[in-house]
Amino acid sequence: MRPTGWFQVAWSADITIGEVKSLHYLGTDLVAFRREDGTVAVLDAHCQHLGAHLGGGCVVGNDIQCPFHGWVWSGEGRNVSIPYQDRPNKARRIRSWPVAEQDEGIFVWHDPNGGPPRWELPNVREQLGAHIAERKFAPVGPDERSLKAGIRVHPQVIAENAVDPHHFRFVHQTPISPTVLHEETDGARWQAKVGFGRRWSDGVDRPDDHDNTIQIMWSGIGTSWNGELLGRGDDAAARIIAICTTPVDDQYSDIFATYWIEDGAEDHAERLVQAKAALDQDISIWHTQIYLEPPGLATSEAAGFRRLRRWANSFYDVAG
Repeated sequence: MRPTGWFQVAWSADITIGEVKSLHYLGTDLVAFRREDGTVAVLDAHCQHLGAHLGGGCVVGNDIQCPFHGWVWSGEGRNVSIPYQDRPNKARRIRSWPVAEQDEGIFVWHDPNGGPPRWELPNVREQLGAHIAERKFAPVGPDERSLKAGIRVHPQVIAENAVDPHHFRFVHQTPISPTVLHEETDGARWQAKVGFGRRWSDGVDRPDDHDNTIQIMWSGIGTSWNGELLGRGDDAAARIIAICTTPVDDQYSDIFATYWIEDGAEDHAERLVQAKAALDQDISIWHTQIYLEPPGLATSEAAGFRRLRRWANSFYDVAG
């Protein structure tokens, strides 16, 4: 439950300028705050003076002030002011977490060895393909954000959905299993194209044909996006779903789900309800699932699972 990678800890809308938010992820008490310049900083939560929790503090310009004795800490974790002393304490530091903010979310970089980010989060719409990037999506509001808290699941279990087409028949009640048409990996990125319906049952990927397909993209095992084109031809409607899974502790994770529905869709509410229902169906399995190594795999699915698990192994501190 301590993989290396980017992990979502909040939505952008959760933290306004001057706001402080207490968090607990990756086994650590954290504090996030939005500075006067609009950027978000995330620190370990406790002041290095006498250990008070900074979640009860306040933002002062681009810094955060401890509620106990007023010590001020920068977003980089340096003490910049002690109100009853003429100079700060330069010897003490609070761990500062690398932060990325994009696609409505706030993400932190986690490396159990304390290393800097090894990759950047992707340009999601561009990576999902022109058939997604060229479309306009409705704004994301409260209904398009859903937090599933305290789920007993490891992020890798969710990543393995990318190579598990057969669960669609039994969990999501599709008439037949979809077909994995294309898979590729490039360092931290895993990407696949999955086709739904008999028109894709031949297993042949037609690169310019995206009707009734999902483009699945993972960036590490904590962040994923699906670019869906539902229907055929001019009637096909697009949807993007982000499923980002962040460990809370050694057993439980929070799942941040964000939904973008194509702008102007008359059935916006229906498409949103369908997408949320699909995640709930998955969670009903994940919450009580155990991890088997090795799993007992059918011949047709073995290669995909083994490739993904080899890829996922690169995000663990093998030596530690």
